[in-house]
Amino acid sequence: MERIKIQDLKDKIEKVVTVQGFIHEIRDQSKVKFLLLRDNSGIVQLVALPENKKVFDTITKIPRESVLSVKGIVKEQKQARPLGLEIHINEFEVLSEADKDLPIQVVEKGEEPALPTRLDWRWIDLRKPKNFLIFKIWTDMEAAMREYWLANGFTQIYTPKFVAGATESGAELFSLDYFGKKASLAQSPQFYKQMAMAAGFERIFEIGPVFRANKSHTIRHDTEFTSIDIEVSYINSHEDIMKIEEEWMAHTLKRIKEKYGDKIKEVFGVEVNVPKLPFPRITMAEAIALLKKEYKHSCVGDLDPEGEKLLCEHFKKTQGHEFVFVKDWPLDVRPFYHMRENGYSKSYDLLWKGMEITTGAQREHRYELLKKQAQEKKVDIKAIKDYLNFFKYGCPPHGGFGLSPSRVMMLLLGIKNVREVTFLPRDTERLNP
Repeated sequence: MERIKIQDLKDKIEKVVTVQGFIHEIRDQSKVKFLLLRDNSGIVQLVALPENKKVFDTITKIPRESVLSVKGIVKEQKQARPLGLEIHINEFEVLSEADKDLPIQVVEKGEEPALPTRLDWRWIDLRKPKNFLIFKIWTDMEAAMREYWLANGFTQIYTPKFVAGATESGAELFSLDYFGKKASLAQSPQFYKQMAMAAGFERIFEIGPVFRANKSHTIRHDTEFTSIDIEVSYINSHEDIMKIEEEWMAHTLKRIKEKYGDKIKEVFGVEVNVPKLPFPRITMAEAIALLKKEYKHSCVGDLDPEGEKLLCEHFKKTQGHEFVFVKDWPLDVRPFYHMRENGYSKSYDLLWKGMEITTGAQREHRYELLKKQAQEKKVDIKAIKDYLNFFKYGCPPHGGFGLSPSRVMMLLLGIKNVREVTFLPRDTERLNP
């Protein structure tokens, strides 16, 4: 008999079905025995009755988290949570029996283990419906992002992750031997996004892994993570990129709220707010002055995590907005390829709920100026010869941004660490499983 997903059982009342999944919980009573069975669509209550002695005497002896195939009749039962129905078991088969000594529990009876322990047994930790929900939401988040891109003329690209040199700075490179040549893992698709502009693609996006040998062990840093990047040609300034990003973020959050708003509120206790357009904007100089005047907090050149948090709190209080663009950054904290104007970088960070989620900019597309800026930043011109060649034969004015979807998911759901929204995290201490 064909397997039925748990979410589809409501249409099968008084019919015989086959369901398959993990044993989520067992309640062994003298006259009736209950099991909760879990698949990736939900949880259903199974009932073993005494008249079916073979099932009644054996089924509750199977360890939790074993995988079962169960055949039975679907009964309406309003008291059965969460579906208001249950399955009376006719027969079952153990597809895979779990060891009875689980290293961590899926159904926690008390305080859950520390995060490092949970990550050691990540595949079991991910069986928790709350954790699986994170990745369902992420899937639809990317679908909403693609919906915007495809409606607005973007083309997807995939850039190499083996590179001959640094795309940002050499300090965070993972170096490796590449058939006798020195190579590294890509820190960013930045240079290749710009090559697509020189190739005339005009609007591109990429979703892919990036690698940074960052020794920071914080709630927001990891060494391998997913990056979402766009690049757009024929812009007038970084304001054009900010406008695209705010429209894209508002579209994405609207779709998430429509599909998951109630569930996110129920499971994570967080309200999904669809932002109004445009997002607030403040220059970096204004931001530093505001922090010093209103909050007695000093940042020099760059924003620290406390500064980001205070700025977001300020705009939430004064404008009712969770997002804020901080634009026009000092040259010394931005890379050589950002376009310059009046002594500042035509770049921005997007902050959300107290944390930076995006860095974006208009790029310098004029060959001689780009070469000059690289020299001023002490960048080895020979090392970036291929990159510079992208601009030697004509390239439109362009800009773009890179966004961390793991930070977005963390902030969206009110979770405290990017590792909890990452399928298998990699950081300064973790290389397994």
